[in-house]
Amino acid sequence: MEPLGTFDIITRVFYQFTSVWLALIILFAVSMAFKRRLGLYGKLFDSPIGMIGFALVMFWVFTGIFGAMDLIVTHDPLAQISGMKNKVPGTPLPNPEDGQYGWYLLGGDNLARDVFSRMVSGAWVVVQIAPLATLFAFMVGITIGLPAGYYGGRLDTLLSFLANLILAFPVILLFYLLVTPEIVATGVPSYMATFLFIFPIVFTAVLLNSRYYTQPGFRTPLLIGVLGVMLWLYLSLISEVGSAVSILPGVLDIFDIPGGILVVFVSVVFVNSPTVFRIVRGLAMDIKTRDYVAAAQTRGEGPWYIMLWEILPNARGPLIVDFCLRIGYTTILLGTLGFFGLGLPPESPDWGSTINEGRKLLSIYLHPALPPAFALLSMVLGLNLLADGLREESLKD
Repeated sequence: MEPLGTFDIITRVFYQFTSVWLALIILFAVSMAFKRRLGLYGKLFDSPIGMIGFALVMFWVFTGIFGAMDLIVTHDPLAQISGMKNKVPGTPLPNPEDGQYGWYLLGGDNLARDVFSRMVSGAWVVVQIAPLATLFAFMVGITIGLPAGYYGGRLDTLLSFLANLILAFPVILLFYLLVTPEIVATGVPSYMATFLFIFPIVFTAVLLNSRYYTQPGFRTPLLIGVLGVMLWLYLSLISEVGSAVSILPGVLDIFDIPGGILVVFVSVVFVNSPTVFRIVRGLAMDIKTRDYVAAAQTRGEGPWYIMLWEILPNARGPLIVDFCLRIGYTTILLGTLGFFGLGLPPESPDWGSTINEGRKLLSIYLHPALPPAFALLSMVLGLNLLADGLREESLKD
C-alpha cells in the first residue's frame, strides 16, 4: 500500500469520527428544539461562545465514549507493530493482517504504537476521571462549606484553618507526595478515599432528610433504599482485594478500579475540595443575609433545610461556572501528572504521558506529541468557553 497524502489523512480521520459527528448533530438538534424548556442549559444555546465551548467539550466526551467502544480507534493503543516506530502520519503497515486497518493515520510513536488511537483512548481517561473527581470535590466542599458559612463562629474558624492549611502547599508538590510509590505503599490514598468518598452519602442523606422531614412515612423507606445502594457503591469504590482497605468480597465488589487511577482520583478530590469549600462558604455568608432566608427562619425551617433548599439553589450560578472551570483545571492536572509519569501506569494512553513520550524526540519528530497536546488544549479551551457562556447567561436571570 502507498503512504497517504495530507488530504487523504484528513479525510480518513474525519471519517473515523463519524459516530461523534452524528451524536453532536442529534444532541444540538434536540437541544435547540427544546431549549426554552431546559432552563440554564437551554439558554446556553443563545450564547455563541457557550455553544462553541459546549461543542468542543461534547466532542471529546463522545470521542472518549465511542473510543472505549472501539468505534473510532483504528488499532489497539497499547499494541506495538514492528517497523512502525516513529513513522510519519499516513505510513502503511508493512504486512497488515486480514481486517487490520492498513495505516497509522497520525504516525507511530517511539514504541511503534498508533498515535491516533492513543489520542482517542486518552480522551476516555479524561472523561472517566475529571468530571467525577470534580463532582466528588464539590460534594465535599458543599457539605462542609454550607455550615461553615451559615453558622460562622468556631466551626467556620476550624474548617477555614484546615482548608487554608491544605491550600498552603504547592499543588504540584502535593500531588507528587500523594502519588509517589512510597506514600501509596503506606495505604494513605486508600484511607483518604475512605474518608472523602463518604461525603456524597452524607450530602444525600441530609438533602433527602431535610426535604421530606415532615413526611416520615415516605422519608424513611426512601432513605433506607437510596442510602443502602449508595453505601454498597461506596464500599465497592474503596474496597480492593489485597489493598490497605479490603472490605467487600470479590463477588460483591462491582468496581475494579486500578490502583493508579484511584490514587489520582483521590488526589484530585483532596486538592480541589478546599477551594470549593471557600467558594461555597463565601456564597453562604452572603446569601444568608437575604430576606427569603429570614422568611424561612421565621417559618421555623431547620438550618439544613435553609442551607440546601434556600441558599444552595441561589448559589447555583457561580457554582456551575466554577464546576466547568474546575474540570478544566483537573484535566490540566491529569496531564501534568501523566507528563511527569506519576499516578497512572506508564503504558497509559492519557494525554500527559503521550506528550511526555513525544517531546523526547520533538526536534526530530513532531507528530507523536502534537495530537495529544492539541486534544488537551481544545478540551480545556472548550471548558473555559462553556464556563464563559454559562456565566453570561446566568447573569441574565
